[in-house]
Amino acid sequence: MTDTFEPRIVAFLCNWCSYAGADNAGVARMKSPANVLPVRVMCSGRVSPEMVLRAFRSGADGVLVLGCHIGDCHYISGNHRTAKRIPLVRQLLSYIGINPERLRLDWVSSAEAPKFARVTKEFVETVRALGPIEEEIEARSTVNG
Repeated sequence: MTDTFEPRIVAFLCNWCSYAGADNAGVARMKSPANVLPVRVMCSGRVSPEMVLRAFRSGADGVLVLGCHIGDCHYISGNHRTAKRIPLVRQLLSYIGINPERLRLDWVSSAEAPKFARVTKEFVETVRALGPIEEEIEARSTVNG
């Protein structure tokens, strides 16, 4: 089944950098996966653990958070907050039985359209290799009883 599996990815993109990078990738006709649903947020620092968990609960197989590079945040320290928060969310995912590799944080500026295309492709491949999240949850519930 994983050969035909196409993961559903929710990507939270910073309005000022990553969303613009995605837009520039599209304008330049760079190939990027069609199964990535971009969600524009004003700052990656606004991506709460609840938003990540809601994306998974709503059927996402993976969640990608892309923000401005450290030191370039439009809101000064939003990406610092993100850099501290995402590792904690990954620990939470592991605790509740979701592979933390299903959540990725990266930094993509508006001038890095090729990086946006590369990061999204890499993440889709990572999640594709993990398989559907339903199988992971079923396997966990079978073990736990």
